[in-house]
Amino acid sequence: MSTGGTVPPVADVVVVGAGLAGLAAALHLTRAGVEVEVLEAGDAVGGRVRTDRVDGMLLDRGFQVFNPAYPEARRVLSLDALELRHFRAGVVVARAGRHVRVGDPRRVPGWALSSAVSPGSPLVKARFAAYAVRTARSAPHQLRELPDVSAAEAFEAAGIRGPLLESVLRPFLAGVLGERELTTSRRFVDLVLRSFVRGDPAVPAAGMQAIPEQLAAWLPAGTLTLGHRVEDLTGLRRSSRAVVVATDPVTVARLLPGTGRPATNALTTYYHLAPEPPSDEPAIVVDGLARGPVVNSVVLTNVAPSYAPGRVLVSSTVLGRAEEPEVRRHLATMYAVPTDAWSLVATYDLPHALPAQRPPTELRRPVALGDGVYVAGDHRDTASQQGALVSGRRAARAVLEDLRARH
Repeated sequence: MSTGGTVPPVADVVVVGAGLAGLAAALHLTRAGVEVEVLEAGDAVGGRVRTDRVDGMLLDRGFQVFNPAYPEARRVLSLDALELRHFRAGVVVARAGRHVRVGDPRRVPGWALSSAVSPGSPLVKARFAAYAVRTARSAPHQLRELPDVSAAEAFEAAGIRGPLLESVLRPFLAGVLGERELTTSRRFVDLVLRSFVRGDPAVPAAGMQAIPEQLAAWLPAGTLTLGHRVEDLTGLRRSSRAVVVATDPVTVARLLPGTGRPATNALTTYYHLAPEPPSDEPAIVVDGLARGPVVNSVVLTNVAPSYAPGRVLVSSTVLGRAEEPEVRRHLATMYAVPTDAWSLVATYDLPHALPAQRPPTELRRPVALGDGVYVAGDHRDTASQQGALVSGRRAARAVLEDLRARH
């Protein structure tokens, strides 16, 4: 790994960007025997999957979880080496001074009684259970072929409505999708539900950045250059046989005018230190009554003590942005504890946290643009770590096919 902004690319293929998509593309290409140069503008790999070390704490740049059920992750990563720390397979719903635990009783037997009295009628719960099981048993390609309507329309058609939708599903999915109205394509939402039913979300003990760092460690020495911001593709296209642009959608639109800039959803994550744990659950907490801006919160050190050894670290996320005092007041309501003594550690404002995937949506957008230029990123696939990794593999395969065709 080298640093600096003047390293001339000499490889067959240049990959711009060392996020999950770029690293995945580079890894597939190098394993196929192609010489690759990865140029990253930042001071470390990861793109949006970064972790800062602050005063002995691990702070992911925005609340993120990793699902080991992602098929592509299982193909390209060593999950054991990540030392995953798992969240409880469910969600804690704050309602009028009490917490209701909602989860799969088969995986969290201790929550069975609480789940039984959670918001929603038995009939609606049965409908959602059937929907979730059907989704989990479907192959991804089958879900991508379903009618492309919004998640709200799909739930309504399935009879999933009322308190279960408004107090559990909507607040939970708001943090996952970056929007409350459930306007996201049901194709993507069904893929998300499938992953949650099949696997327990987790974080690596060393922070989310451990994922891209593992990919980068498998690249041949000298492949990666940090601190190299690409302003124009002209020189790279002349000096290499192919260029893969694996950056965020804003940078893609700058480097490749005419490709279009997809809409994105904004999130902001606030990290607080608390004197005592406001909850003893290693689970995501949502407000079933939507009494403030926070869409989800979690005591991260209940899940992974390594994030702040000997301390209590709370991560909370809002849609868009909110004033920190308002966030803290809402957290006091959600956890039913005073938050006056909580101290703000960091705020991560993410205006382009997630690509918006509203219908009509194309979950597998083309990665080969012609003339030796390719694009990768979750904006070309599903808006997830799975999508980023898959898009990197797809771009690498397209490059390999074209290189072979030229011989």
